Amino acid sequence: MTDHLKRKHDRLVATLRSAGSLLVAYSGGTDSAYLAYEAHRALGDRMLAVIADSPSLPRRELAAALKFAEQQGIPIHILQTHELDDPNYARNDANRCFHCKDELFTKMEAARAELGFEHLAYGMNLDDRGEFRPGQKAAALYNALAPLATAELTKAEIRALAREAGLDLADKPASACLSSRIEYGRPVSAEKLSQVERAEDALHALGFLQVRVRHHGNLARIEIAREDLPRALDLAIMDQISAAVRSCGFTYVTLDTQGYRSGSMNAVLPAAAIKSAS
Repeated sequence: MTDHLKRKHDRLVATLRSAGSLLVAYSGGTDSAYLAYEAHRALGDRMLAVIADSPSLPRRELAAALKFAEQQGIPIHILQTHELDDPNYARNDANRCFHCKDELFTKMEAARAELGFEHLAYGMNLDDRGEFRPGQKAAALYNALAPLATAELTKAEIRALAREAGLDLADKPASACLSSRIEYGRPVSAEKLSQVERAEDALHALGFLQVRVRHHGNLARIEIAREDLPRALDLAIMDQISAAVRSCGFTYVTLDTQGYRSGSMNAVLPAAAIKSAS
């Protein structure tokens, strides 16, 4: 570990200890998992990782998150959320993530007060500050702490620290909620989320680890990591991809030649919509 990274790590630990006690919003991704790991080391039973479970969370991600928490001895609480019941969320506009996180932090705040914890915390890192993430607005309303950002840790540095700690999720691919796969303006439903999840599971089974199935109604637009595109473009493999995805209820299947990129759905949003939601 470099001296520069060690100073950031020490600042993270000091920030966590000064919080007293924390409820940590935990998704199982590298950022929130590393935050939960360090919070548990710093605070012991004065921290609790809270994972929100709903149809927008893939079952494989829930299982992986629970497994990591068990391996590390991190106390965890599964919180059932019902964002699909909120028409503001279901209509799927640029503020969808805000309404999701607003429900999460509302319920976490109630749990914090009931259980006697001092603060809420979530896994925003330094890089996230420059991205379109309406959920940060919801976090601010509940004064949720962002210890990773406070320590000025970037995504790459968090992965490096997780690697240093021997955590097997240090290089885990990013995984946003399933609702992020549905094009803006197309209402979110449990049926559509299930379609996407089953299609992505089918692609994982074909050996593609970094994928997104973007839901455009009858059309599924598949994003695959660029390094895997040569294999995906093999005609025999393309037939397997098409058959697997069509079996999940899509009429048409297309392969995005740009490959996987995070937040590609945001490209269709006008700048005004992004500004109003941020």
